Amino acid sequence: MTINTNELQTDLFIGGQWRPSSTRTRIDVADPSTETVIASVADASLEDARAAVDAASAAAPAWAATPPRRRSEILLRTFELMTRHADFLAELISLENGKALADARGEVAYAAEFFRWFAEEAVRLNGEISIAPNGAARTIVQYQPIGVSVLVTPWNFPAAMATRKIAPALAAGCTCILKPATETPLTAYAVAKLLAEAGVPGGVVNVLTTSTSGKLVNAMLDDPRVRKLSFTGSTEVGRVLLRKAADAIVNCSMELGGNAPFVVFDDADLDAAVEGAMLAKMRNGGEACTAANRFYVQRGILPAFSRRLADRMRELVVDDGAKPHTQCGPLVNRAAVQKVAALVDDARAKGAELLAGGSTPARPGHFYLPTVLANVPANADLLNEEIFGPVAPIVAFDDEAGAISLANATEYGLVAYVYTRDLARGLRVSERIEAGMVALNRGIVSDPAAPFGGVKQSGLGREGGHHGVLEFSEAKYISTNW
Repeated sequence: MTINTNELQTDLFIGGQWRPSSTRTRIDVADPSTETVIASVADASLEDARAAVDAASAAAPAWAATPPRRRSEILLRTFELMTRHADFLAELISLENGKALADARGEVAYAAEFFRWFAEEAVRLNGEISIAPNGAARTIVQYQPIGVSVLVTPWNFPAAMATRKIAPALAAGCTCILKPATETPLTAYAVAKLLAEAGVPGGVVNVLTTSTSGKLVNAMLDDPRVRKLSFTGSTEVGRVLLRKAADAIVNCSMELGGNAPFVVFDDADLDAAVEGAMLAKMRNGGEACTAANRFYVQRGILPAFSRRLADRMRELVVDDGAKPHTQCGPLVNRAAVQKVAALVDDARAKGAELLAGGSTPARPGHFYLPTVLANVPANADLLNEEIFGPVAPIVAFDDEAGAISLANATEYGLVAYVYTRDLARGLRVSERIEAGMVALNRGIVSDPAAPFGGVKQSGLGREGGHHGVLEFSEAKYISTNW
């Protein structure tokens, strides 16, 4: 690792300035691979939160009035800077998050792409002119920035979850306050530094880390100048924030939990299905809301698929995320390991067959071995909860109707994966599965140019695509004649 942690930005970023918290307290950041403290960051207080809202509010009129082309150029410059510093950012993500370096490099490329995509969208936020049906008036619709936006992001994709919100907010003309997870704050501050270097004016982007997230976010939502909340995290926390946002009628975008089904039909290309399963399950070691959570495999292909998936999982190199040869790094903390272990133990106690993994290696760090379970019973907890770890439970199904029923047997509806050589069947099943996104014969669904989001308890709104910038825009209607 080439990063000198003493050179990292670790203070709050408010109004274009780096500053300690008003209480001068700090939060330790640990490397999940070694459990050692690598840095500490400022612990923001309610006073600091008010200062961030003040800064964002003060900067809002000028940023909203900034020509779209200028906003676009700044976003494109940020993309170029992230690409130039990709190796540094990937190493930083591996250091504080623990994810394998190859995954971290992929995240940086994905995260940077949001700045390029929304640089293009910034100049294409077009309005409309039409004639009222009765001919009595002209209807003009224009899009205006929604206002000061609070962005709350999780630890599992510390760069991508931040850029997926910051980029459309800035493209729409909004100012924002980012509150990243305390497990992975260093990447957020690194991105803020690049934004400032790219020419983002002071106060347009502010970053706060805090050990009292609930109180801090609630205080900002109580401020009438805050008009938008964009949150990525658990469904449980999302419900709490939605109730709080309702008090002030704050516009909300929610990207919440998932319980993704991975459906493999008998006629699927087995090689492609196994490869797709590895991508869908093991990206970021399974710590992703889009991770395949439940594997439903038709009986004819079940033995071969199960055997080959178990073989692939056993072959993965489990080690320190920052080492180049690592394919599966640690989980984010000890609590995550305990949760995954409890889910596996519960499934085995209820009759599931262990095909691979199923234990923690004897070494420092928050590791759990890549695991495959077969014949998992319907009452196993890991079929009903988001695993967020390297565990693949396999369940058999008999026909198309059964597969759809199993896939939809959850309160979540973020993403689903379907493998079949029959395109008609694939599209038919994709339409009937209750999910905001479906990957058909693909192991990856995320794309900055496409609308990312779920249905049911998996969230509200969309990120990415043209839809992403609309989440930070208000449609204003003007009725007139000429």
